[in-house]
Amino acid sequence: MVEVFSGRTLVNKDGDFVDPEEALRNKVVGIYFSAGWCPPCRDFTPILCDFYTDLVEESDPPAQFEIVFVSSDKSTDDMVEYYHDMHGDWLALPWTDDYKHELKQRYKITAVPKLVIVKENGDVITDKGRKQIRDRGLACFRTWLDAAEIFQNFNG
Repeated sequence: MVEVFSGRTLVNKDGDFVDPEEALRNKVVGIYFSAGWCPPCRDFTPILCDFYTDLVEESDPPAQFEIVFVSSDKSTDDMVEYYHDMHGDWLALPWTDDYKHELKQRYKITAVPKLVIVKENGDVITDKGRKQIRDRGLACFRTWLDAAEIFQNFNG
């Protein structure tokens, strides 16, 4: 059902490969287009970390939300350094996977940072995830969840 990353392999911060079918099933997904060389990205990433921590790591049960980082860094080393130093405990598309170009086209990414919130099938809920988090904080997740048309276990 998780069509947007179907057939792909994602990685976690430990460098382990993760099956997107399992990791993203029945979740709202934030595709985070970002890069370490980009000052606005380095400004927003800590805010996104706090948002993710509050929703996923400190909620019981954890919110049905996952982030996939899609890097615009200039090398694998740059991506890994930025991912490890600044990002939350979410997933990433490996830098070497050229699918990132297709994702940027599909979601009309012309600049970073951009947080696109999608349903399981990849349909866009909003391409203004960054602005909504800045403006509304955790309240925006309920709106995304309602739009996602998934089975809900979130009480917040």
